[in-house]
Amino acid sequence: MTAPRSTLSRLAETLAGPEPAIIAAENGVAIGQHVVDTVAAWVAATATAEGRALIAFRGRAGDLAADVATHCGLARLSEVDDIHIRSMVTPGSIVAPAALTIAAAQKAAPEEIGAAIVGGYEAMIRLGLAVDGPMSLYRGIWPTYLAAPFGVAATAARLMKLDAERTAQALSLALTMTAPGVGQQGGPATARWLAAGNAARAGLNAAQAASAGFAADLALLDGPYFPKIYGITPALKAFAPAGAPAVLDTSFKPWCAARQTMAATQAVRDVAKVVPVADIFEIEALVLPPHLKMIDHGVTAGDRMSFLTSLPYQIAIALLAPDAALDIAKASPVMTPEIVALMGKVRVKADEALLADYPARWPARVVIKSMSGRHEYTCEHVPGDAERPLSAQALVDKFRGLAVPVAGDGRAEAMLDAALHIVDEPAAAAHLLRDIEGLYSRAIN
Repeated sequence: MTAPRSTLSRLAETLAGPEPAIIAAENGVAIGQHVVDTVAAWVAATATAEGRALIAFRGRAGDLAADVATHCGLARLSEVDDIHIRSMVTPGSIVAPAALTIAAAQKAAPEEIGAAIVGGYEAMIRLGLAVDGPMSLYRGIWPTYLAAPFGVAATAARLMKLDAERTAQALSLALTMTAPGVGQQGGPATARWLAAGNAARAGLNAAQAASAGFAADLALLDGPYFPKIYGITPALKAFAPAGAPAVLDTSFKPWCAARQTMAATQAVRDVAKVVPVADIFEIEALVLPPHLKMIDHGVTAGDRMSFLTSLPYQIAIALLAPDAALDIAKASPVMTPEIVALMGKVRVKADEALLADYPARWPARVVIKSMSGRHEYTCEHVPGDAERPLSAQALVDKFRGLAVPVAGDGRAEAMLDAALHIVDEPAAAAHLLRDIEGLYSRAIN
């Protein structure tokens, strides 16, 4: 009797087969939009203190592994990259820069770039779903960090034209190079983003090793490995053929912040359309219990992440300084007396009733008390979710809002054009990387 094929082998057959190319061909515009969104985040991150540190640390340009690590680390640190809600994975910041960097080195055809991006999203998101990313996060596991080697291995294997057997070995090798988390250290010298980039580098290394003939345990997902190492039994059904491609089920962020803050902030934005800010004397934000500790805090000068994860701050700038919502370099944020005063009016509380559809949905409810009375609103989806999509023009506007202040009008428009045509123009990836590399030199000189 023939032993059943492993979960990794079955997934590799899908990733190495015709399906990713078919999906890419049928959804080229949607994939291009995710590339555009990632490039905007990537470009904007070069203006941050953390970004400059990564660029300076990279070493010699043209080292493929170092380039992948730097590019992915930059895109991820932005906190304005896309996110798959149910898996708590941010795939675009890892998959798209890795795909473009490897593709330019390989001189890959545009259709293969699209297929590699589709496969990378599938691999990262399915692993995030299998380990219940939203709940794993609150055990100290960073789902994106855990899934990054896996996603880049899938991406690189496709661009390197590995067959299903070698792709399975690449995925298994990537799992052996995986780490769960990085701790909570913040500030401009945080190693968090360096670690994220190195996780992407590990995925490339796994694919290269598999191509060279190295082998690993293809039953890592099926046996005791994950329960013993991580205390998690993967839900293998997450790796079964699904409905819509994972890339199409991935949300865009409408502004720069932790996604956990956005439903409550959007709810306040919606209520404030009919309630003058000057009339507000209390805002009660009711949020998902797992999110409370992460977002119920003030801000610390010099710690950009504290501003991105502070719900009181995000609510205050949404009402008083909305243009600051796309300011990536929040180590020098907008902090007026009015913003400080409004932050003091925000009370954040957990609400068990919001858990009904978690983690598929991350809702929030706000109660605003003002001179005109009590106003209540629940936000189920923020702009950029599949259920509340951003228009193509809104994504272009977001790109320009992030990229133009860093790159200037002309270079930003050239990047936008190249990003939109990654899956149909042969030279687009190389042109895009050339322009971004130009920003690196400017960032550290």
